[in-house]
Amino acid sequence: MTNRAQLLHSGTVFTGAGSPDVDAVLLMDGRIAGLGAEAHRLAEAATDAGSEVLRTDLAGAFVSPSFGDGHAHPLFGGLEEAGPQVRACGSVEEIVAEVKRFAEAHPELEWIFGASYDGSLAPEGLFDARWLDAAVPDRPVVLRAWDYHTVWVNSAALAAAGITRDTPDPELGEITHREDGEPLGILREWGAVDLIMDVAPTRPQEERLRALEAAGEYYLARGVTWVQDAWVEPGDVDTYLEAAAADRLPLRFNLAQYADPRKFAAQLPRFVADRQRVQAAKHPRLTANTIKFFADGVVENETGALLEPYCSALHKHGMSVWPGDMLKNAVVSADAEGFQIHVHAIGDAAVRQALDAFEAAIEANGPRDRRPVIAHAQLIDEADLGRFAQLGVIPCMQPLWAQQDALMTVLTVPRLGEERSDRQYQLNSLQGSGAALSFGSDWPVSSGDPRDGLAIAMSRTTTDGLPAGGWTPQEIVAPELALAAYTSGVAHQAFADSLDAPWGEISEGHAADLIVLARDPREQAPHDLPANPILATYLGGAVVHRQG
Repeated sequence: MTNRAQLLHSGTVFTGAGSPDVDAVLLMDGRIAGLGAEAHRLAEAATDAGSEVLRTDLAGAFVSPSFGDGHAHPLFGGLEEAGPQVRACGSVEEIVAEVKRFAEAHPELEWIFGASYDGSLAPEGLFDARWLDAAVPDRPVVLRAWDYHTVWVNSAALAAAGITRDTPDPELGEITHREDGEPLGILREWGAVDLIMDVAPTRPQEERLRALEAAGEYYLARGVTWVQDAWVEPGDVDTYLEAAAADRLPLRFNLAQYADPRKFAAQLPRFVADRQRVQAAKHPRLTANTIKFFADGVVENETGALLEPYCSALHKHGMSVWPGDMLKNAVVSADAEGFQIHVHAIGDAAVRQALDAFEAAIEANGPRDRRPVIAHAQLIDEADLGRFAQLGVIPCMQPLWAQQDALMTVLTVPRLGEERSDRQYQLNSLQGSGAALSFGSDWPVSSGDPRDGLAIAMSRTTTDGLPAGGWTPQEIVAPELALAAYTSGVAHQAFADSLDAPWGEISEGHAADLIVLARDPREQAPHDLPANPILATYLGGAVVHRQG
């Protein structure tokens, strides 16, 4: 179908923020061949010349560039489907029952892996290993929390990892304990989580390949055709390469290899080698141009790095993953190898540290088109807001988080206080400063459906419409600009303009990566947008998803 001309007509074609809409778009050889009147003219000319033109009457539907996801974890998301389904559970009892059901249905599994439970279901996120023991006493159980910075395990998993009351907290991690000193069953951040994962069996490659395909099905049904995998371990590179070789890559992916401060010097040569392996594969849907750094943790664990201490722990500023000049030096080294740098920074201290590291890379390595990324940027000090545009740093924001839901009111606000809480997720301010805003979901931490994120970006209210007028309404993003952040904004982050057939915009010569929505989202109430059907998703001119 990609080689046959296709005319989509009688609808509204969104060509980009600030650009006029047209009524038609012509696709040919996987690219945009014409728009509006020119699309009609070229289609007629092709028909007159004896070529077949497939004509699709949009019947008033809305055509947009397909969405991108600037920060996500597709393998994690796909693997959730292979374990106990705990995400929808609304109580500890429901989680335990689901784990028990799954374990009884799969007696062949030596370990039970699941994700991602709601950490607010137990006070302070402290879940007990004995609760899982009641469901599965004889095999290790490992459940990731919704934030993917925490795991809840049973006693068999603690024993397999050799974790006892005498095990010290590892570097970059915390082992929680009961009042009697025994390990509780909650492990926070990488150092502690690795104690379990280092002894756990590797998931079978076929299971991982199916997970990647499941993630692709999830994304394509939601109009997403490019994803930044923002946490790639060495075995993940092998999975992606095997999928590429078997033609099992459902959409476009860029890999961000995970940088560990405990072993970065040894990692960097492997990052270069794995980038070369991906380049040698020459698959049009796969790149590995990025390195991912964690500057801090998350506010809900009090591991997000803050300039001023937490309200809930007045002498605690959170966790700096790369203390001192470590992050700056590592970023300079990775930048010198030509990698794009992608930094997780939640707290205002972590954001400043990341900006300082980018500034050092520019000074040390000279000018080039870097497009460095700070993901999340939940809290930014006023003095640092303008530095994003000045340094060419892309804020990749998660708009779905910019609401006063239970996560915000129960876990975040008490830790930050009202004044700092009202400075979170400054989407509109960043865009207004000239920064190249992009949007991402952090799926499966939160919904990977851009329509859900757009609804919050355009309203700053919960699904119940609270608070009236929006929380910090000055940060509401106009509909066209919100759409741009999920399309052309992500394309800019992805260096799509450097490709032979760029994507992210509907322009002549660009790749025909499109979605067809039943209604124009710019004319909807924001919270009606998630129910706006995606009628079709096009990737390179081919229909890769169609409703029904």
